[in-house]
Amino acid sequence: MSKLTSKPLSKKKINDTEFEVSSGNVFADLGLPDADKLKIKAGLVIEIRKAMRSLDLTQQEAAKRMGVTQPKVSDMMRGDFSNLSERKLMDCLNRLGYDIEINVKPAQQPIGHLKLAVA
Repeated sequence: MSKLTSKPLSKKKINDTEFEVSSGNVFADLGLPDADKLKIKAGLVIEIRKAMRSLDLTQQEAAKRMGVTQPKVSDMMRGDFSNLSERKLMDCLNRLGYDIEINVKPAQQPIGHLKLAVA
């Protein structure tokens, strides 16, 4: 499980409008558990959507290629990926013709973090 460090968001004001600056992870900003994992899964789903568009696949065609049901693809397209693991989402991208590389390096902080970088 990822450890969520709950830092208060910094507040800024522009033209009498106050707003909070994001930490870069909306899931952490909302105080959700496993925010790092949710951010990774969301990034993978975004890449799946891009792949489906570039390959001009229907949900049914994509489901067949990815080895999941069409309703699961529909859920993904609506932002519900709670029923799919990070590993399954990576497998879906592989089946759509994408390579995934995992880069492990020493962290700059005492506790490391997960990060999704796309080409």
